[in-house]
Amino acid sequence: MTYEQSFLISLLISLVIEIPIVFLLAKYIYKKIDKGGIIFASVIASVLTLPYLWFVLPAYLSGDRLIFIICGELAVIIIETFIYYKLLKLKVRQAFIVSFVANLASALIGLL
Repeated sequence: MTYEQSFLISLLISLVIEIPIVFLLAKYIYKKIDKGGIIFASVIASVLTLPYLWFVLPAYLSGDRLIFIICGELAVIIIETFIYYKLLKLKVRQAFIVSFVANLASALIGLL
């Protein structure tokens, strides 16, 4: 399997994991009512951040895998926090929690 094929599978898995998590947190915990908007924001967040994690960041962090994972996931969480803050109109803390929980779940499953 090529690196690009692995990326596409990873993107699909990320979407399958993160969309329901973002949806549940935004709709039922933070009471956002726009179901389509929640799904759209979740897709946009993954589609915009995962390519950087796979194709850009490796050029700058080619050493220790643990450092790469930590730095990469932190960058993704920060960027996705901003996306959820802007698109879902969540408070920054809420957007951070949504991003953190969704990315923690997908990262842990991805490591398996």
